[in-house]
Amino acid sequence: MAEVKFDLSGKVAIVTGGGRGIGRAIALGLAGAGASVVVCSRTQQEIEGVAGEIRKVGSKSLAVTTDLTVNEQIEHLVDATIREFGRIDILVNNAARSFLRSLLDLREDGWDKVFDTNVKAVWLLSRAVARHMMEQKSGRIISITTVGAEKAEMGMASYGCSKAALKMLTRCMAREWAPYGINVNAVGPGLTRTDFSKPIWSNPEVAKHVTTAIPKGRLAEPEEIVGSVLFLASDAASFITGHSIYVDGGTLTT
Repeated sequence: MAEVKFDLSGKVAIVTGGGRGIGRAIALGLAGAGASVVVCSRTQQEIEGVAGEIRKVGSKSLAVTTDLTVNEQIEHLVDATIREFGRIDILVNNAARSFLRSLLDLREDGWDKVFDTNVKAVWLLSRAVARHMMEQKSGRIISITTVGAEKAEMGMASYGCSKAALKMLTRCMAREWAPYGINVNAVGPGLTRTDFSKPIWSNPEVAKHVTTAIPKGRLAEPEEIVGSVLFLASDAASFITGHSIYVDGGTLTT
């Protein structure tokens, strides 16, 4: 019988947007599987806190304050990781931006900010990391998308469109980088109880309307997204690339 491995001991991971919510849960999950984790976001206090939690479970961690819309800071993040750990095995592109606005009310600069963070920054960081993974002849890049990449949601057009673009970017990176031993996949959560989605679930009427459209009848918790990321980062997913796994409680079946 083939051995299924979720052990990430000796691996080095970068998690963007790792200070809270899904990113924090993923960073802690990777550390729990044995990986050293570089946590980045724009908020130093948050990522230092997560890095401290990781060290408490016995894994190594580095907190690097990074604005992913600034290419020089992306380069600094990658350089800092290589200086500290000598390699990069896993990149989780989790950082994202959104505005709850209708298409008529959304400003042009709001649209640009969403795409700059959710698509352009992912391309730039993934490219910078992939160059090191190519030298290693191995690597895993996992981007966090959303069910909104497949299903139109009221007031979430810019976010959904950016994540649909990210889904295609994932496929393109997978196609181009497969010969170098790099697997590129995506995980698409359904509505998850985080600060990011609080404007939706904190309103009782909106939350009731939303949960009735989820066959499971509830929102996901951040920790429920982690398993799919660990799977894609592990040897169990060695022949999977270019795919999106939706962790949505059945949302896309409706």
